[in-house]
Amino acid sequence: MYGVTICILISSLSFFVYAFLYFYKPHMKNEFKRFGLEKIGLTTVLLEITGALGLLVGLKFNLILMISSLGLALLMFAGLIVRIKLKDSIRVSLPAIFYMVLNAFIFWISLKLMP
Repeated sequence: MYGVTICILISSLSFFVYAFLYFYKPHMKNEFKRFGLEKIGLTTVLLEITGALGLLVGLKFNLILMISSLGLALLMFAGLIVRIKLKDSIRVSLPAIFYMVLNAFIFWISLKLMP
């Protein structure tokens, strides 16, 4: 269980950092423009913050962990689809792949913890 907790903390912290960077680094907003998704950039970041908070709350409440990890995995899957459509390289797409797999793993573990 300790390893899963580490995975949860890594994912949560990463999404908080990404959200912080979105508000303070123009490059992050420019990426949404490049994707043609500038209108939903803020919504995406708010979903990421909500998911990151949900992962932390999920340390105590498994249902919240399930919902948050599944939501973040799906959000990263959507991000990966966008990167594939733009023909981004694997190297550039790796973070989306990593966080999709990480949150899918957390979701899978949370399913096993259901009573």
